Amino acid sequence: MAEHPINGLMETAMQSIKDMVDVNTIVGEPVESKDGTIIIPISKVSFGFGAGGSDFGQKTVANSDSNFGGGSGGGATIEPVAFMVVGKEEIKLMPIEKNTSPAQDIIDSVPTLIDKVVKVFKKKKDKSSDVVSEEVATVETL
Repeated sequence: MAEHPINGLMETAMQSIKDMVDVNTIVGEPVESKDGTIIIPISKVSFGFGAGGSDFGQKTVANSDSNFGGGSGGGATIEPVAFMVVGKEEIKLMPIEKNTSPAQDIIDSVPTLIDKVVKVFKKKKDKSSDVVSEEVATVETL
């Protein structure tokens, strides 16, 4: 049995969409700034596809596809959503649109807050170990 003409329409449209959308469409090419920071664009890709056709009446022996009518179509959108900034000491995800709730803002700020708290405790620990070393040195000289 011969392949139906609608299969050809669908294969052509799907191959075209496949050729348009690849990994570099979603996670873009990295760009390096003068200070060594790397910026990577991240996008959202959406696409739709449709195909249809109809057979009209009986097919003639000479040309079996002569009574078929069909078509296909598709569309795609590419929307930038964020930039990943890779610095020497940290990685940040910077969204383009800031339509978030206050709860989301709090969740997003938690890693930065934790880093600051860790630095404060580290500084206190370093200061206290310096005081202990000075006391040990004083006791040894007596």
